[in-house]
Formats: sequence, structure tokens, C-alpha cells
Amino acid sequence: MYNITLIGMPGSGKSTVGVLLAKALGFGFLDTDLVIQQQEGALLQDILDRRGVPYFLDAEERAVCSVRCDHHVIAPGGSVVCREGAMAHLKAMGPVIYLRVPLEELKRRIHNLDSRGIALEPGQTLDDILTIRAPLYETYADYIVDALPGQELAQSVAQVLELVSAQ
Repeated sequence: MYNITLIGMPGSGKSTVGVLLAKALGFGFLDTDLVIQQQEGALLQDILDRRGVPYFLDAEERAVCSVRCDHHVIAPGGSVVCREGAMAHLKAMGPVIYLRVPLEELKRRIHNLDSRGIALEPGQTLDDILTIRAPLYETYADYIVDALPGQELAQSVAQVLELVSAQ
């Protein structure tokens, strides 16, 4: 199997860059949030509201570990790095690329923090989860692509293409 997985914070562009990357490579595209919703029979925010963050993270790990595909760009949720089993599965399927976006840019992009299906404990902020997850993203990433404010999506896609074509 050869897939490319894009990891990063909510709002980092995993889905948008992922679709463009898949088109450029002639790959399929898979958003694992949709797999979670199908397996759980509920929207992400409903799962978080009804069952809580720990349950959600476990459901995300189950969903990610159930993925079997080849020649796909995979865009998991930003919290996928919180479960080692999920990341081991993704890394076994191909390179993992961290789309690193500065906090201020993430804040500019995300306007629906409370309803977007983001794994936040009560009282946690975007700053808090970036502080927790950034070291995990860096640990699991085979490559890091910095998506800077004002950077065109095409530039991010080109950077990822350059990295994966060098393999």
C-alpha cells in the first residue's frame, strides 16, 4: 500500500490540500472524519457532546485503523495524533506530512470552534490543543510543510508534491 497522510490542526487545510494533491497525483481522497461518522451513526460534534472526548478519540482510532486503501491521500482529524495505534496504522501505509500553520492563522480560519467537531475538553482553547498536539505532529511527521499566512493552496500542494516525488 502507498498512501499519503496529511496531519495537522483543525483549519490547517488537510482536506483542501488533500483533494488538490489527490487530483495532482491521480489518487483517491479519504477524509477519516466521514469514516467515524459512518461507523458511529452520528455527526462528530454529536459524538463529542454525547460521549465526550476520550470516547471520541477511541472512536477515531477505531475508524482510522479500519481504513484499508491504496494510492489515496488521507486526511484524518486533527486529534488523530492523540492515539498511538491510529498513527502507527497511518505511518505503515505511507508518508505522513504535517501541515504546520501558525496559531494566529488557525484562529483566523476557524470560526465555529464549538460546533465543528473538534476534540476539545470543556474550557480548552485552540491555543491549548496546539500546545498539546504540536509536539505529537512533529514526532509522527515524516515531513513538515509550513503553510504560512497568505500562502496560496497551490504552494502547499507543490511543496507536498516535491517531498513525495523525492522518495
